[in-house]
Amino acid sequence: MCIVAAMAAKGSKKAPVKASKAVKSKPKPVVRKGPPDVVKADPTLFDPLTPGEVADALRTLTEDRRVASMAKVGRYRVICTEPLVVKPPHWMAGHRLARVVAYDYAADRAVDATIDLDAGVVAHLEVDKSQPMLSRDEEAMAVSIATIDDRVRSKLAMGDSPQAVLHYWGRNTTDIAFGRRSAAVTFGRSDGHASLIAVVDLIDQTVTQVVPAEQW
Repeated sequence: MCIVAAMAAKGSKKAPVKASKAVKSKPKPVVRKGPPDVVKADPTLFDPLTPGEVADALRTLTEDRRVASMAKVGRYRVICTEPLVVKPPHWMAGHRLARVVAYDYAADRAVDATIDLDAGVVAHLEVDKSQPMLSRDEEAMAVSIATIDDRVRSKLAMGDSPQAVLHYWGRNTTDIAFGRRSAAVTFGRSDGHASLIAVVDLIDQTVTQVVPAEQW
């Protein structure tokens, strides 16, 4: 009995132990961020600027050293002041902003600025030789200059009056209006028939051209 048991024990072999398979962890789902939720933006940021905000924006701009010469000379026109809203993640998102566009007559240049009204600083400034649209004040000034010009008055027919004011720049380098801020004032009858065009140099406030409408 003991011998048989010993022989049986001697002839027995241990079964190989299989290595356990590594359990793979499931990858975490990728959360994709969608576009900023502009629906949650403060609606008051879109409100028109108040007179106080316009005054603050102009004061902040004219106190900036980069346009100090414009403010010192005082020969500039404010073209527009309007609210500006930017989307997140821009650092100015959620701030009350004002865009101010002005034309500096002394330096013959355009000024386009973004004013952070909350911080009281000029957040962005562009100064270049571009030509922004005419302001209402510039249109009124162009009409006033043209209507008192002797050359214009001598060529107007009975019933002719100012019809429209257009932003104008010359077609070639020999034209005075090519590099100077100018306006074209159209004169004509009440039926809409144009008779005369007067080009006004807004910098020197003079009429530079008087052209019959059919030759314009």
